[in-house]
Amino acid sequence: MANRLADAESPYLLQHADNPVDWYPWGDEAFAKARQDDKPIFLSIGYSTCHWCHVMAHESFEDPRVAEVLNRDFVSIKLDREERPDVDRVYMLFVQATTGAGGWPMSVWLTPDLRPFLGGTYFPPESRWGRPSFLDVLAEVSRAWRTDRKKVAGSASNILDRLRQIAGADRAGDAGPARAPVAGLDAVRAGVAAFAAAFDARHGGFGGAPKFPRPAELVFLLQASAVVGDARAASMAAQSLRAMAVGGLRDHLGGGFHRYSVDAEWRVPHFEKMLYDQAQLTLAYLEAAQATGEAFFATIAEDTLDYVLRDLAAPGGAFYSAEDADSESPPSSVPGPTVEHGEKREGAFYVWTAAEIDGILGDDAPIVRRRFGIEDDGNAPADPQGEFRGQNLLYVAQSVEDIAARTGQSSEDVAGVLARARETLFDVREGRPRPHRDEKVIAAWNGLMIAAFARAGRQLVSSPRRDEWLEAARRAAAAVDTTLWDGARRRLLRRPGAGEARIDAFAEDYAAVIWGYLELFESTGEARWLDRAIELTEIQTELFFDEHDGGWFSTTGDDAAVLLRLKEDYDGAEPSAASVAVRNLITLGRLTGRGSYLDRARATFERYGDGLGNVARVMPFMLANLARWHARPLEVVIAGTAGSPDRAALEAVLARQYLPGAVTVRVEGEGRAPAALPWLASMAARGGRATAYVCQEFACREPVSDPDAFERQLKDAGDPKRIVV
Repeated sequence: MANRLADAESPYLLQHADNPVDWYPWGDEAFAKARQDDKPIFLSIGYSTCHWCHVMAHESFEDPRVAEVLNRDFVSIKLDREERPDVDRVYMLFVQATTGAGGWPMSVWLTPDLRPFLGGTYFPPESRWGRPSFLDVLAEVSRAWRTDRKKVAGSASNILDRLRQIAGADRAGDAGPARAPVAGLDAVRAGVAAFAAAFDARHGGFGGAPKFPRPAELVFLLQASAVVGDARAASMAAQSLRAMAVGGLRDHLGGGFHRYSVDAEWRVPHFEKMLYDQAQLTLAYLEAAQATGEAFFATIAEDTLDYVLRDLAAPGGAFYSAEDADSESPPSSVPGPTVEHGEKREGAFYVWTAAEIDGILGDDAPIVRRRFGIEDDGNAPADPQGEFRGQNLLYVAQSVEDIAARTGQSSEDVAGVLARARETLFDVREGRPRPHRDEKVIAAWNGLMIAAFARAGRQLVSSPRRDEWLEAARRAAAAVDTTLWDGARRRLLRRPGAGEARIDAFAEDYAAVIWGYLELFESTGEARWLDRAIELTEIQTELFFDEHDGGWFSTTGDDAAVLLRLKEDYDGAEPSAASVAVRNLITLGRLTGRGSYLDRARATFERYGDGLGNVARVMPFMLANLARWHARPLEVVIAGTAGSPDRAALEAVLARQYLPGAVTVRVEGEGRAPAALPWLASMAARGGRATAYVCQEFACREPVSDPDAFERQLKDAGDPKRIVV
């Protein structure tokens, strides 16, 4: 029989709707039940594509013995962290503060008034790996609640007081109202040094296993290199991006990137695919392509966008959230080691036996084996759960040139074989049981994806796919503007919903959507998106900006069930709301000339003072903003008819320049300046030809229509440095 989660909209909650556990969704009904029955709350937080969430669900939440204990002694609540990051952050702060680690599934025990007193992540069904069994933990919590209530309540109060202190504590040199000056370029240099100290010079990336593709780090290093002239920074970013692209982290058949690598060599991925990773990595590869001039990075960005359009596009123009790591094992069509058909395991959709490769590709198999490191007994250098025995995880083991030299074939012939084989293997793979797709539409992640498609359309101007990318950005932006906008209340929504299912957007949603709209305006010149970015910025400021101390709260503070109102100063898998907001404010300030935007950006920087350089590993995107703040500001305008050869020639020149401090505007035809940008009024195509204007703080050089003259002006004004890595 289905439980209370059967009517939920969250795919994660629906995955637990048939559990024997009497789950409640997060809300007043559950809280009232806990108070009425005088029972502690067991809060389980996760998301639908989380591998270890699935493991704990199968091991514990589907077990009638576990359900009996939970239903008797607790009020059990399931929460989707992707829908309610505000609740997740509060209890993650608790778990990290009390255990030193965090992750999902997150398991937290609360008093009926929602104060946490015990927490952890995954608990196995029997004690192992140094973790107590879930049933043992439940028994101990139940005993303590019955026999030592006063101690439990006191502990919960003390912990909450401590969390409030942590949440309100100084961060990275915050001096409260008497703020320090904005850090200078020495902080940017200190940030580069911090990454250099952690850089894995052999494999790329930072630190050891597991390795996460944190794009904010790479964007910081690229922008820092251009601003302070440190080629070492760009080299670290480029090497890391190459390693991720040729390793198992990337899907070499279908495009896109998996969540992280369990080993230090980027060989063995955790196979889930997240929309926010695709968006940020696309932006990072585009920055690297522009900074280094290497087409390889642009190719990876294009491949990633292809994946998103094919597999994550929703019918209305928005984008779905994720694809799972786990899927059913396909039936084996050729002889060789396999596992029972229908058994769910991680990576089943993506891995291959050597026999499958040989049987499918025939004479082409030897080249494909060399290219992707295919071995008879499997090639996984790490296999934490024993799921890859006899299986091959595709990665680039040999270059086309190496294969040609070793086989006596031409590089062109080898490339042809690989292109043909990729198409064949992709078609075969499409016949396998697909991983679960989480079809939530999340505002923040769509904002990031809009930014990525728009940037690709602005930068890869010679690609035949350019119009398709810009149209994808427009469609997604329009979908956000309709399905995620409550016009009557002038509020953005976190995801589509109405009534009790409505979840108002958080600061991160506003920030990312504004970013997407600004990128779309810079790429198309369509005033609609600038106007919407300005409107949302005003609302975001009203709801989340701290006028007293600077910085941005993650939530409005209106929900009494959320115990802490936090300022998140951490750029993790996603950049923080504060970091994206500051980026947007710099862009808006340089586009409009309004000092109020730059004043709020400055106030946020002043929270950190010179200490910002010391927390580069924590706040890389904020440090990227600092580099951009100090970069030479430029306003670059191209006026002319869209699609005309003369405008295309000027856009190609601009796309080749790496100018972190620049904002760009496209003006159509004879010029129609957006109301917010009156300084554009006199800028139009001249003499019947597309015309470029290079301005610095709105003082402009002579208009030019010749591409070579335009390039000279950009190089002189921006002093861009081609980065050699």
